[in-house]
Amino acid sequence: MMDFLTVSKELFAMISVQNIIDILIVAYLVYKIIYWISGTQAAEVAKGLLFIVIVMQISSWVGLITLSYILKNVLTAGLILLVVVFQPELRRILGRIGRTSIFENRILKKLFSISRNDANVKEMIDIVVQASVNMAKERCGALIVIERQTDLEDIVSSGVKLDAILSRELIENVFVPYTPLHDGAALLNLEEGKITAAGCLLPLTQSKTLRKELGTRHRAGLGMSEVSDALIVIVSEETGTISVAAEGRLSRFLNATTLKKLLTEELAGEEGSGNIEGFLRFRQNEKEEE
Repeated sequence: MMDFLTVSKELFAMISVQNIIDILIVAYLVYKIIYWISGTQAAEVAKGLLFIVIVMQISSWVGLITLSYILKNVLTAGLILLVVVFQPELRRILGRIGRTSIFENRILKKLFSISRNDANVKEMIDIVVQASVNMAKERCGALIVIERQTDLEDIVSSGVKLDAILSRELIENVFVPYTPLHDGAALLNLEEGKITAAGCLLPLTQSKTLRKELGTRHRAGLGMSEVSDALIVIVSEETGTISVAAEGRLSRFLNATTLKKLLTEELAGEEGSGNIEGFLRFRQNEKEEE
């Protein structure tokens, strides 16, 4: 027993603060990489490459020189193939890294007093919530993109530029069935209180984890959230369900209360139940338990 305690003390004495910081940083990076590629085709390739690395290491330990040499070359070719074939996924991952910068932290924004009219944003949020609930009751499909920091000029150019004052009536009118703009997405700038554009085309997600019953609107909304920091409100034409896509995750079965809570916390900077990732996970777990 004393030997064990002695060895433990010596082991802990060898660990410095730098070692602990190093381990924590590596663990965090591994977690974020797994989180970013989960649900994508790149995740399956990553599993294959990890298997090759494990087998290569084992073959090196037991002295299988030929097998180890072959696997090293396969791994090198696999990494090059990963970059070439999965450019869209890698682009999304790098985009997420850029959007999770410390300078995007909501608390720091408050400390440095970045100008924003929260009262006006809250008023615009109420308009979005009212319009979404009304369209959900009427089973009127809608796809609403709420701009944040990411430049969406390429998305604006794919639709019809409006630059109109935001109102509940205008949002609902845009998505009236069989009208010219109802099949595309509407882009909103809540800080300016305007509908920037409508009838816009969004990139579709390539996620394999999305349920098959979800249609093009949900795939477009999720795809948009993968390549930008925008919040996308989706109203299902078939079920009247309200969903929100953010950071490559989809939260479904929202009502007026939960939709307003989510949008207010993320857009008006109020403290609440946490960030968007935690809120979406909470909603998903809550629905699964039902």
